[in-house]
Amino acid sequence: MNIADIATTRRTCKAFDPTRKIDPAAIEQLKTLLRFAPSSVNSQPWHYIIASTEEGKEKIAATLAGRFEYNAPKVRNASHVVVLCVRRDLDDAHLQALIEQETRDGRFATPEAKEMQHNARVFYTTLHRDQLNDLPRWTEKQIYIALGSLLFGAAALGIDACPMEGIDAAAVDAALGLEAQGLRCVLLTALGYGSAQDFNATLPKSRLPVASVISEI
Repeated sequence: MNIADIATTRRTCKAFDPTRKIDPAAIEQLKTLLRFAPSSVNSQPWHYIIASTEEGKEKIAATLAGRFEYNAPKVRNASHVVVLCVRRDLDDAHLQALIEQETRDGRFATPEAKEMQHNARVFYTTLHRDQLNDLPRWTEKQIYIALGSLLFGAAALGIDACPMEGIDAAAVDAALGLEAQGLRCVLLTALGYGSAQDFNATLPKSRLPVASVISEI
């Protein structure tokens, strides 16, 4: 696999073919990418809702009204739509669940190593929540790391994708009852296969020259 080829050929899909569906085995691979995405101090502040039924996609598409209406057809015609959500708080219950899972997975050679990991996560969570007052921004950064994995992984599997920040996140929260689950929507990503109406498929990719964006010392 040449990862540069994937990077230079993948694109944002602007129109999906509603007749083409992603193979379930490929979806399972993308779920694994999302679950195993890196996050700061392994905080895993995410939850992903995947809509593949017409009912599920319509529930999301219905929130895309007014200035965001242009994104509704992408949701309706995609094979799958991922709602990338973040936890509203990294509370004690979540931090405890993390350390217990790490213990079950055999990550700690000694009790001291376990305590060090837990204390580090509590430190950074408290730092961002109570001192820097930027916990939502910090946790959202982790979501975008997961998004990068999703987009690259989809491209590697020959699946088209369209990440969307052009949404009414509060409306998505309400439609899916996310606040009651301690979650909030950050963005959507539609997955599937482009249609003949996907104008972006025939356009050349455009990026600034390498010398403009990369320096070596």
